[in-house]
Amino acid sequence: MNSGTKTTFSVEDLNIYDYDSNNYSYNYSSLSDVGTVCNWESSIYFDSIFIPVLYSLALAVGLVGNGLVLVILWKKRLSLNVTDIFILHLCLADILLLLTLPFWAVEAAKGWIFGTPLCKLTGALFKINFYCGIFMLSCISLDRYLSIVHAVQMYSRKKPMVTHCCCLMVWLFCLLLSIPDWIFRVAIKDTRRQDRTECVYNDQPDVRLAIRYLEHILCFILPSVMILLCYYHILQRLQHGSQCKQKKRAIRVIIALVVAFFIHWTPYNITRFIDTIQTNNTISINQTCESTTALDVALTATSTLAYLHCCVNPVLYAFVGVKFRKHLLDMLRPLGFTLKGPAGLVSRKSSVWSESVDTSHTSAF
Repeated sequence: MNSGTKTTFSVEDLNIYDYDSNNYSYNYSSLSDVGTVCNWESSIYFDSIFIPVLYSLALAVGLVGNGLVLVILWKKRLSLNVTDIFILHLCLADILLLLTLPFWAVEAAKGWIFGTPLCKLTGALFKINFYCGIFMLSCISLDRYLSIVHAVQMYSRKKPMVTHCCCLMVWLFCLLLSIPDWIFRVAIKDTRRQDRTECVYNDQPDVRLAIRYLEHILCFILPSVMILLCYYHILQRLQHGSQCKQKKRAIRVIIALVVAFFIHWTPYNITRFIDTIQTNNTISINQTCESTTALDVALTATSTLAYLHCCVNPVLYAFVGVKFRKHLLDMLRPLGFTLKGPAGLVSRKSSVWSESVDTSHTSAF
């Protein structure tokens, strides 16, 4: 199973159902009330095929895409603006997240074979970069909102270290969120899952439940509200101005980023929230082996879709971001690629969002 969606069962008692979704296990005994022992072979088989294939694809596409973004940013490192710096840190978070995927793919296929120390390290690294990507997107949204709607510069282009320090604070906050991984994560065998060793949490259910609700609020609801409000006001501002080509392209970029974010994250977080309610027995649900297996499969599928988001941003930059496409094709021109399109399409130094935006906040993307 992958780190984001795991179903494990207590090795001490066959009548205890111990569910771990997004790295948190909760003891739940509703199935034992009726003396049911479920067969989880179908869930294990689904994960062993689905996860390695999708994670391998994500690793290949994500490393290439984010690697190209990093190369372009490195080539223009002396003139990085605020958005570029946020995108730099976002790419680093995406790449580090991608590097953990092979471990979870192996776990899905064969079980966790790397031991408890690497289990803690990989789980913490996964958590740090998993949430760092979300918070970086929120920072980008807030910066664009302030610079476009209010013409307020949170950061000075002449002092890029201020922006880097803001990104460092995000990294440190995500490090704090990973503390439970360092403390509670262990590699343990599960007798009800064909004696497979899995990298899971091993602590008190109340603590895990509190962390789960905290993550629902901090890591999806608040960032989602911020992103929606920021881009709603940005669109309102752009639509009230003259409808030049740059503004129309800006609207397309904004819509693409927002839609991509919610397509990848909403199904997973809704499924996770259902799992939290069901695990906490907040509402009365008649659980069966079929419904529990279906939830496990849904968590696996939606979490994989969420993780694929780290591959999407470079694709959006390439197909929607005019300036990024120009930099990319300029870099690839020695290999035989040429830029086709109207002359001077991206030669202007004004913002890709709006000519009224201060150019110190404009991005190559």
